[in-house]
Amino acid sequence: MNDQAQQDELRSLLRAAGPYPLEAYQFVQEGLSFTAQQVHLDPDRYGELDRHVTGQQLCMGLREYAIQRYGLLARTVLECWRVQRTEDFGRMVFAMIDAGLLKQQADDSLEDFSSVYDFREAFNPRDIEEAIGTALSS
Repeated sequence: MNDQAQQDELRSLLRAAGPYPLEAYQFVQEGLSFTAQQVHLDPDRYGELDRHVTGQQLCMGLREYAIQRYGLLARTVLECWRVQRTEDFGRMVFAMIDAGLLKQQADDSLEDFSSVYDFREAFNPRDIEEAIGTALSS
């Protein structure tokens, strides 16, 4: 199967989860790797196989990843992808689980993504500017 056929198949599998474009799913996958690296800083301690993160940890990591990647435009980019609540992250994660792209642990649930933070507060431009300014001066 060629790359275009694989992408078309993936889009159809993920479409059932909601109105999110493929780029949003790619962002979540990249953000999952970012979050796992942040949570499991010591691979010798946790090993490569146990890099699971909770829904809450993933939401927090996706926030940080979005700010690092898109800066002040983080919320705007997410909204362009129709991602406006942490529950949207959960819907995408569980769609990827259903498509066989991610693995679920027994205690994982969609409720883990419920109201982790409010996007208006989490992506407040003033707070992002301060975070970016602090990072630049370090």
